[in-house]
Amino acid sequence: MLALNVNRVFDYRMREAASGRRGLRETVFGMRPEDGLRCCLGRFVTGVTVVTFACEGRSYGITVNAFTSVSLEPPIVLVSIARRARAHDLLRGRPFCVNVLGAEQEPYARAFSGGDTVVPQWHPPDDGPPRLAGTLAHLACRPWRAYDGGDHTLFLGEVTGYAYRDGDALAYANSRFTTVTEPTFGHEYLI
Repeated sequence: MLALNVNRVFDYRMREAASGRRGLRETVFGMRPEDGLRCCLGRFVTGVTVVTFACEGRSYGITVNAFTSVSLEPPIVLVSIARRARAHDLLRGRPFCVNVLGAEQEPYARAFSGGDTVVPQWHPPDDGPPRLAGTLAHLACRPWRAYDGGDHTLFLGEVTGYAYRDGDALAYANSRFTTVTEPTFGHEYLI
């Protein structure tokens, strides 16, 4: 049986029409609609990545949970970066690496989002973009396209190299970090 908390269910358009005002900025709980939407979207569990790249001889990174595969042929992935992020303009047009974090790497997620100060362990330099050492997976990418996504830019990269290891994944849900444990057998064993 599905139980809904009716105190949290409302329709902005109905409230707007009933109030006779366009652009109503408050919900029934006194929060702005975009804050309510953020809470709603936060119910979706995501993995946690750090996107790394080089600019003018320095390595940079930004924590990103808006990451997805787009295509296998050609191999393309997408990361969504807020326009207000300091790394946003630096990333445009540069090769980057999507570092998928293991459960034990939460300090990296916090550090690259402007939180805790942690000195990252970098993988020894190679021909690709800089990447973190010991991550659950990494995907090296060359820039493919960038699209307007409102207050974000959708950066698509063509995967030029990747690797992965076994282990538990770091995840994010309801505004906090959590762990997704590695199952004994995954879907790849069914094929």
